[in-house]
Amino acid sequence: MARTTISDILSNKDLKMESRYEVGMLASQRVRDLNGGAEAVVEKKNDKMTVVALREIASGKLNVDNVRHEFIQSYKDAPSAEASEESLEVGSENPELRVIDAELDEVLNDVNPDIISVEQAIEEASGEDVSDEE
Repeated sequence: MARTTISDILSNKDLKMESRYEVGMLASQRVRDLNGGAEAVVEKKNDKMTVVALREIASGKLNVDNVRHEFIQSYKDAPSAEASEESLEVGSENPELRVIDAELDEVLNDVNPDIISVEQAIEEASGEDVSDEE
């Protein structure tokens, strides 16, 4: 194929692609694989990795089920803030972070003890109590 498009892939019933979205997801995963050092199953020529990935999918030489699996795993294995070992929350149980929190509080209080909160400034400017408003 001189030029491979998503429409070409969708029209090939042997590939069993359900939507443009699926082709795009699989092609993007394959590009990540190729950029990570995976060997191309078609000749690269001077094509960009996106074109190579689409040509691989269209050729039928690529195991699309493996690419699908890798795509799903890439989202399952993504680290989340909740799963991290240490939290940067104020009042953390980590003693080192508590020391940093305390030092930060001291510095902020020593900078200018006359600094008022945004809510206080609004109250003074408008003459209304805004602390209970949401």
